[in-house]
Amino acid sequence: MSTRSGIGYDSHRLVEGRRLVLGGVEFDAERGLEGHSDADVLSHAITDALLGAAGLGDIGQHFPDSDERYRDADSLVLLSDALASVRAAGFELVHVDATVVMEAPKLADAREAIRDRLAEVLGVPAANVNIKATTGEGIGFVGRGEGIAALAVATLAQRANG
Repeated sequence: MSTRSGIGYDSHRLVEGRRLVLGGVEFDAERGLEGHSDADVLSHAITDALLGAAGLGDIGQHFPDSDERYRDADSLVLLSDALASVRAAGFELVHVDATVVMEAPKLADAREAIRDRLAEVLGVPAANVNIKATTGEGIGFVGRGEGIAALAVATLAQRANG
């Protein structure tokens, strides 16, 4: 078996009147993320990392925001669909490491629930999903509390017959 890694990144603006969903877990927050789907930046970054590692393009190619089928879509469904494509291409997920960059709310209380939810969708043990958080230290759009970003790295193993 050989291994491959992919990197994913996403960011969305915080706005009034939207839910805040990260890694499939909804937060009690005054503002949520603006986007065509549910704007779950963490799931989007992981989706892009998976697709990139398998050489299957990016989230925009698979789930374009010009397609009304994906309006307000649950990003965990998109992640699951992307994982099915990755598996169909002969790969298995080994590990995901991701970082959420935001000022508020704090991720600490929800980290385990996020990790468990993502591991369930990805079909791997929770120990194979690592979720971290940091702030923008007052710098840039994240630091000013205007949005949230996420970065992810996915490691895949290519099956011998893949």
